[in-house]
Amino acid sequence: MKIAFFNTKQYDQEYFDRANQNAAQQIRYFSSHLNLESTSLITDEKVVCAFINDNLNAEVLHKLKSKGIELIALRSAGFNHVDVACAKQLSLPVVRVPAYSPFAVAEHAVGLLLCLNRGIHRAHNRIREGDFSLRNLMGFDIHGKTVGIIGTGKIGQAFANIMLGFGCKVIAYDVVHNEQCIKSGVTYVSLDNLLSHADVISLHCPLTPETYHLINQEALAKMRDGVTIINTSRGKLVDTKAIINSLKNGKVGLLGLDVYEEEEALFFEDFSKKGIQDDVLARLTTFPNVIITSHQGFFTQEAMLNIAQTTLSNISQFEQNGSIQNGVI
Repeated sequence: MKIAFFNTKQYDQEYFDRANQNAAQQIRYFSSHLNLESTSLITDEKVVCAFINDNLNAEVLHKLKSKGIELIALRSAGFNHVDVACAKQLSLPVVRVPAYSPFAVAEHAVGLLLCLNRGIHRAHNRIREGDFSLRNLMGFDIHGKTVGIIGTGKIGQAFANIMLGFGCKVIAYDVVHNEQCIKSGVTYVSLDNLLSHADVISLHCPLTPETYHLINQEALAKMRDGVTIINTSRGKLVDTKAIINSLKNGKVGLLGLDVYEEEEALFFEDFSKKGIQDDVLARLTTFPNVIITSHQGFFTQEAMLNIAQTTLSNISQFEQNGSIQNGVI
């Protein structure tokens, strides 16, 4: 099938071209984000391939349908950027990549935790300047700490297994209990119980109307003083202004973010010459006990190849018999 591939980075094309040697799809790559204006680039393509910071609202979906698009192939697990109700109304199927590499994201969350706790990022910068002091670099033993995991799907489960290996007590909250987690030694508790007892809280749940700003001022008030919070899931799970206040008053001791609630206009792009125009994000970067990465948790060789292969497999399946695998709707 002919595919209009939006929001292309060099690594996208590299891995999709590699995977496409077997799939033999016809791909046209565009660097532009998918939005109402960029739909004009579509000619006779039947599939649109989009990423998490592309715009798939009702207006864009109607335009895609009018241009003859038959399938939307997301190269991501998340689909909160898609107006799913509108796509369903238009009979426009949406497919995704549900599990490209849970280990990649889980390991990145652990990396943020370790780096923050032991001040590795700060120590690295000091050594480069000839400062070999240990001032303000003292961390804590992760072994024996209580780690709270919100969301125990494949990524949450992978993170839980790593933390159990560290010798932590792992508690979790999820509306659906993962039996494998229970067998491994994870204890499910209420959300309030988790918030009030965990030394480290890691978010691994999807963004839904129920989880929007799950970490807000009320939730933060229930947490232990000096709590560590890691978010490698979705930016809008966290009320950023509330967490800034909690960083200022010491309620949050360490914060690791691979996502940000207003990341769509920023992440995956280079603003080194322009500077950050987002005042809230700029404020976050001033805290020495905060690490922010640019939604790179998924970014491993294995995950990229998985994303490419699964996306092209989704498209090929639709092309062959009109069936949907890994469908959102």
